[in-house]
Amino acid sequence: MLEISAYVEALLRGELDPVLAKLYRPEEKADQRTRYLNLLSRFELWLGSGPVALILAPGRTELGGNHTDHNLGVVMAAAVHFDCLAAARPNDGSVVRVRSRGFDEEIRVDLDDLAPRPGEEGSPTALVRGVAAALAANGRRIAGFDAQVDGRVPMGAGLSSSAAFEVLVGRIFSELFNEGQCTSLELAMAGRSAENVHFGKPCGLMDQLSCAAQGILSIDFANPSEPVMTRVDFDFEGTGYRLTVVDTGGSHADLTPDYAAIPAEMRRAARALGQEYARGLTVDAVLSHIDRVREAAGDRGALRLIHFIEETSRAAEQARVLSRGRMAPFLDLVRRSGDSSWRLLQNCISAVDPLSQPIPLALTLTERFLRGMGAYRIQGGGFAGTIQAYVPEKRFAAYTVFMEEVFGPGSVMSLKVRRPGFERIRLEGEGRT
Repeated sequence: MLEISAYVEALLRGELDPVLAKLYRPEEKADQRTRYLNLLSRFELWLGSGPVALILAPGRTELGGNHTDHNLGVVMAAAVHFDCLAAARPNDGSVVRVRSRGFDEEIRVDLDDLAPRPGEEGSPTALVRGVAAALAANGRRIAGFDAQVDGRVPMGAGLSSSAAFEVLVGRIFSELFNEGQCTSLELAMAGRSAENVHFGKPCGLMDQLSCAAQGILSIDFANPSEPVMTRVDFDFEGTGYRLTVVDTGGSHADLTPDYAAIPAEMRRAARALGQEYARGLTVDAVLSHIDRVREAAGDRGALRLIHFIEETSRAAEQARVLSRGRMAPFLDLVRRSGDSSWRLLQNCISAVDPLSQPIPLALTLTERFLRGMGAYRIQGGGFAGTIQAYVPEKRFAAYTVFMEEVFGPGSVMSLKVRRPGFERIRLEGEGRT
């Protein structure tokens, strides 16, 4: 690790500008330089001068495979430039202390007590304790550290702010105490374990794996304990389209029953055909035994099973065409994914509050605006939150104005894919410590 002053001087001299240009959108470089300087200043005011490590973990966006991972399907996802940034150093003790911009309460976790704590569920403290517990159980060294965090992954916008924080904590343990040897899968599984066991929220592995591995990934969950990741080498920046998400502002509160019903109904439908999971079934098999499927899972369960079968194949095809640089068929697959999610998966409208329909409204407005150009679909869990759109570059400014008049300032967010290789910011000549 180098002294805080070394990073400050490098930022002020512009030595890190090429790195910032690769990490963030071009118009953000000056703002990000200020962000890094402010983070280092807050750390120094808290603990004084000395060595520090700058460590990052990005958010993610789902590109394909809506609600397929939990039934051993295929998804396509990409890490994005919105990230969690930490300045961290060991503290020669057994207590982790984390301070985050925008949060008054300091996170404190005694690493001598890693068991889940009643009353800690749903808190960032539970995530830190859970990640530490999972890494320790995997034989990794854990020890106390102090960290200042600046999280820029928008919360509630479908970009996985919690997964980014979990991966960030795991990466700090990896970089400070394990020579950066923790693998992407290891960090992702530690994050999922923390969320499932300590935080108290059931989730799959896609979010954490996308944040940890970075880049564009096709992920096959046929073996959920060892998912197969295939990197897709593609750059959206040169296509003439902006990869965009629109935060509709819909609340995710009270939507757990809606989310839980999707995998449950898919599995009930699959059991009617003799399988525990939907992976491996065909649409012909479903239609040949539709009475049996309807009796076991209802009409919606049958439709959701058909969505899974077609969507998992579609996600795999998205990766194939994108790896060949074929943007037009990729956009067609995106449109078909969105149509399937709306008609078959039915995760655009919540039964809890059917009069609130921000997702269908955003999709309809985008359809009317694009007029056959680009593509659009729901992103992530659905029912509320975020849609995704591929907007022609020449129309992006007008699209932003159009959509933000409805959903508010800042609701339209242009994304840049975060490529791997920037897990930690280093200066020239800095070794691994």
